[in-house]
Amino acid sequence: MPIAESHRRLDHPPSAPDLEVFRSIMQAHNRKLYRIARSIVRNNSDAEDVLQEAYVRAFTHFADFRGDATITTWLARIVINEALGRLRKSRRHRKLTEDMRQSHQAEIIAFPLNSNSSDPEKTMAQRQILDLIERLTDHLPDVYRTVFVLRVIEGLNNEETATLLSLKPETVRTRLHRARHLLKEQLEKQIGPVLLDAFPFAGKRCERLTEAVLARISRDPRDPDGK
Repeated sequence: MPIAESHRRLDHPPSAPDLEVFRSIMQAHNRKLYRIARSIVRNNSDAEDVLQEAYVRAFTHFADFRGDATITTWLARIVINEALGRLRKSRRHRKLTEDMRQSHQAEIIAFPLNSNSSDPEKTMAQRQILDLIERLTDHLPDVYRTVFVLRVIEGLNNEETATLLSLKPETVRTRLHRARHLLKEQLEKQIGPVLLDAFPFAGKRCERLTEAVLARISRDPRDPDGK
């Protein structure tokens, strides 16, 4: 599919679901939406589960997308709602699973670094910085963490973030300022060029989730869960 045609179809999806168009939509949005989900649930596998469920929900309500917002915003809101719902359920059982949850919090994603790096010391430094970014971001208070991910890591502007999170622009600015203060100014200076590799969702993981969603919705587009 030509690039221009692909972008046109992504921006204006048809009212009737089309698996190949939906595959393209997922592949174009997987990384951004995964980061959003993970900023809320703070767990790799939970973030993937959230993303898969959100995509199935989006597919089954594909005709509801009217273009009032961009498709990215529409999908992001579905992901946020799914992630918050999962978080609420998990908090009901927090006392029973606290020890297990704390052990998982120590897990650090093994980031795939740029393959063209031939300097072992530089590669190690990049890995250490990325590990530190993840640990500090995961430990930001909930109200600051998603704002930080969207504004600094995803690169959304203040108005886009406010719209996505249903906040006032001044609230976004305040929360971002507080998040940066908590992460310390010197860290922000160090992480600039490698920040784009944080919270990756590509390669086999991206393809696995895309194929899993397509398999579910291909069984019966009207009822992917077989209910």
